[in-house]
Amino acid sequence: MSRHHALALALEHAEKQRDEAVSTCQRAAAQLENAERQATQLEDYRREYQQRWGEQFKRQGTMDILRCYQDFVGRINQAIEQQQGAVEQGRRQVEWARGVLAEREMRVASIRKLIERRVAEQAMTQQRRDQKATDEQAARVAWSQRSGSGSGSGSDAGTPSGLALA
Repeated sequence: MSRHHALALALEHAEKQRDEAVSTCQRAAAQLENAERQATQLEDYRREYQQRWGEQFKRQGTMDILRCYQDFVGRINQAIEQQQGAVEQGRRQVEWARGVLAEREMRVASIRKLIERRVAEQAMTQQRRDQKATDEQAARVAWSQRSGSGSGSGSDAGTPSGLALA
């Protein structure tokens, strides 16, 4: 019974680790989604800013304003590059978390399969014991019937060699 208990504990532990991996994977996916959303927002803001100031420069603009515009666009571009780095890191994190999750799901499935095999082995062993007991009982009954009809005396009818019991 201790083997079954140990396997049940191993399964419980593996399921807990798998559940933790699911949570980690979900968190990583949410972080990736947030990073992608921020990158998109930055790119949209840059596009809107460039359109707005592009129209302004067509009408009028000084060199100081142009320099400020270029500096600000440079900072936006730098922020976009950093955010794209965060997106790439998020993608790597999601892939890693999915790999860990797959490993842990495989472990849970393996332990379950092992438990199923052990239960089936135990059932087969019990079935063999039951069959052996049934066969032995049938053999005793058959022996008893043969001995009882052939010897004529009742005292030694149940013994295999026909010897009387003391």
